[in-house]
Amino acid sequence: MSADRDSSFRVCHVLGEDVDLAEAIPSARRRQAIGECIARSTPIPLGRWTGHRPDIRDGIGLLVLEGLLIRRVGIDGRFGAELLGEGDLLRPWQGQDVPPTLPRITGWRVLRPTRVAVLDAVAAQRFARYPELTGRLIGRALERSRNLAVNMAIVHQPRVDVRLHMLFWHLADRWGRVRGDGIVVPVRLTHAVLADLVAAQRPTVSGSLSELAERGVVRPIDSDWLLSGEPPGELLELQDVAVALPDDPGSGDQRSHAPFETPPT
Repeated sequence: MSADRDSSFRVCHVLGEDVDLAEAIPSARRRQAIGECIARSTPIPLGRWTGHRPDIRDGIGLLVLEGLLIRRVGIDGRFGAELLGEGDLLRPWQGQDVPPTLPRITGWRVLRPTRVAVLDAVAAQRFARYPELTGRLIGRALERSRNLAVNMAIVHQPRVDVRLHMLFWHLADRWGRVRGDGIVVPVRLTHAVLADLVAAQRPTVSGSLSELAERGVVRPIDSDWLLSGEPPGELLELQDVAVALPDDPGSGDQRSHAPFETPPT
């Protein structure tokens, strides 16, 4: 079934599912906010997704409650990609009404069954009762732009194995879990998706992953990835630059993310 034909909606308590948003509200008002800030939620199944939602163009957007998606943008046969998951705020329809000067292809694909909260105009009115949520949601959008900037820096590294190593540590910042023998990144991605994320060819990515596994720094375990040792020095430099930037609204975002899995290649 196409994701766009799935019209099964349920009411969800957004702050009850997104702990970070709830923590933006002072404790004295938090329970009331959790009860009042409700919205429709809808599932998005695996596969291609158009993101077409004309019914909420005047609202805030779609808040990912669980799942994993990839957004691909192509120009002249070459693609960039963005990985999105729990806590990210989406507006897939934004800008679609204006033809781009530079011809490009944009597509969305759901990598893991996903569920989103539909923050339409009605939900936005409920959220407006709690101004603290505005800064936190703006922070989510700014965090997404920062992640894109880091991804751009990663793909400029000349060696694909370095790009992959850096990418996995970048994903660890978002979804990693510390354990005794390293950091587990519960985001299992196919070699084809990884190729999009690091701007490389799939065969090159497969070879580089084997090299990283032989070196013992990145290896698949069950449906996850295990990182050992220290992050690449180049990534540490990028993180230092990010720390030096002025604080953004909601930049205190310390979301806790649920594991994500997609079938291995």
